[in-house]
Amino acid sequence: MPRERIASIDAFRGLVMLLMMAEVLRLAQVARGFPESGLWQLLGYHQSHVQWFGCSLHDLIQPSFSFLVGVALPFSIASRVARGQSTPKMFGHTIWRAFLLIFLGVFLRSLGRDQTHWTFEDTLSQIGLGYPFLFLLGLRSFSTHLIALGVILGGYWLAWALYPLPGAGFDYAAVGAKADWPHHAEGFAAHWNKHLNVGAAFDRWFLNLFPQPEPFVRNVGGYLTLSFIPTLGTMILGLLAGSWLKADLLPKARLKRLLLAAVSCFVLAGLLHQSGICPIIKRIWTPCWVLFSGGWCFLFMAALYTIIDWRGLKKWSFPLIVIGMNSMAAYLIAHLIADFTSSSFRTHFGQGFFALLGENLKQLLEGVAVLAVYWLILFWMYRRKLFLRI
Repeated sequence: MPRERIASIDAFRGLVMLLMMAEVLRLAQVARGFPESGLWQLLGYHQSHVQWFGCSLHDLIQPSFSFLVGVALPFSIASRVARGQSTPKMFGHTIWRAFLLIFLGVFLRSLGRDQTHWTFEDTLSQIGLGYPFLFLLGLRSFSTHLIALGVILGGYWLAWALYPLPGAGFDYAAVGAKADWPHHAEGFAAHWNKHLNVGAAFDRWFLNLFPQPEPFVRNVGGYLTLSFIPTLGTMILGLLAGSWLKADLLPKARLKRLLLAAVSCFVLAGLLHQSGICPIIKRIWTPCWVLFSGGWCFLFMAALYTIIDWRGLKKWSFPLIVIGMNSMAAYLIAHLIADFTSSSFRTHFGQGFFALLGENLKQLLEGVAVLAVYWLILFWMYRRKLFLRI
């Protein structure tokens, strides 16, 4: 008898996609119109990425999405095995899916450009680059997962720690960096400074192997191709969570493991960050960021599992499940039709339609309308069982 679908996984995925789609609310821009409002400043902060160190709610979107890829894998493998698929056939599909994700990420990063923008820091590309390795790990034991996680994070940390720091007379401008950037760290943590690290050096070589309108020097945000390696670590944490959710355990035992994993991640990340061994930086996906963001992912998963699947309070989560069961469609909708939807509202309702509550809230109201359109499209697809799969 097939086990009932764990709704909290879809709800968590839907929450993550909702936060991503909600960028159209432009809360950070709205907050600038209310500089004295603590509430608006808080909302604006949590819909923005931090400059370098630290974390906002917005910074947790990408790791949560990656984490959920790992959560879903044990269920996917079990489903395919039940249908009689062999390991080579499953791995062939995995490779095909990885290539699609990589190049879909490149396609989305190329929108509005004069030629293909060969860069691999998009969430989909990052997942695609690590996905074949995740699948192979999904066939192995729990202890193998932990060993792989330790090797990946430890080896990645060592590569960065051994990369030489800028010396006297270093030409910061040549690598797109600023010597006086206020977020640069000193001492050992300087190995993770923006544009001055081994990941940035790799991209200055690797990305220039592809056609570029001009030689690649740096990604303005500091994002890196090699971040797919620690992102694989995030997916392995999700793989652990998915294994527990799929296992024949009592709800209390599942919750206990998720919470223990969350606490362990938070404690270890805090110790490494505070000791200066490895900083928490999302933009370059440091090993410490894997642990810190993973702690939040375990915590969110535990909370949603308790409320929705253990306690049975599911009705409130329906709007999230509609999104979560079609997460790939949600991702593409948010990237492809935002401008079209906004311009259509302005064309048919007039330029001042959303200024009903004043200019400062105009963007927010327009964003709410666009977000509603996104959800209605996904609801239409849900009702007709149209689920975009790769």
